[in-house]
Amino acid sequence: MGFQYAICSEIFKDWSLRDACRLAQSLGYSGFEVAPFMWGESIDSISPGERAEFRRTIEGEGLVCSGLHWLLVTPKGLHLTTEDSVLREKSWSYLGRLIDFCGDLGGPLMILGSPYQRNAPEGQTVEEALRRLAEGLARLAPQAAEREVTLLMEAVSSQETNVVTTLEEAVSIVDIVGHPSVQTMFDFHNAADQGGDFLSLPERYFEKIQHVHVNEVDGRHPSTGEIDFSRVLQLLKDREYQGWLSLEVFDFEAGPERIARASIDYLKSVEARLA
Repeated sequence: MGFQYAICSEIFKDWSLRDACRLAQSLGYSGFEVAPFMWGESIDSISPGERAEFRRTIEGEGLVCSGLHWLLVTPKGLHLTTEDSVLREKSWSYLGRLIDFCGDLGGPLMILGSPYQRNAPEGQTVEEALRRLAEGLARLAPQAAEREVTLLMEAVSSQETNVVTTLEEAVSIVDIVGHPSVQTMFDFHNAADQGGDFLSLPERYFEKIQHVHVNEVDGRHPSTGEIDFSRVLQLLKDREYQGWLSLEVFDFEAGPERIARASIDYLKSVEARLA
């Protein structure tokens, strides 16, 4: 069957949803990963009818919503681990409503990166932030299960946060929560910050990894750097990985069509050479 390829929505900054999905499908992608901030300051303003229309548009162009990422960019000021109980409750409540939004779009997963919104601020310990993060995820896990959504705890670079900066720490949160609707994922760009043989991480934690973001160490698209994608893709093939390979880039200079085309052409060429 081969891998399933998805593409993250923010690459198509000024495009209509229909045009973005049409191009992605024509290039060989089958999933569309949504960054909610692209559709307004808050998903609360998106009516049930509009959500249904978004889903019809994605599916009408031959794709499916593969999930959500960049969850808490908006509304501004949210924070999941703050000592301010009112703000903390507001933030987790919004994440709960994002679960419903993801379910309405037919998305199966949500990637909890949001480094600034989980960061332990000055005067607060990382241990306390981790405890609050685990408690919040445990509280939302039953709702996620009901909506058939899996929450993925993402390890993010230590340059952006001090809470869950390694895949080992992400897995520890998953183990503490102990619910099948809370798992983790692998991101080449973020994993590189962990140093050492970061390409060995998917093998070590394969059972907990439900999603993979493909990108280069510097955030550009695959084929522009030095990452040996074949090593990880061979593992995923050997272990019969059923999740997405989703293109997430942070450098948009080359333009959406060139980035989307070059990335999938390169990744499919790597896939074709696997044993």
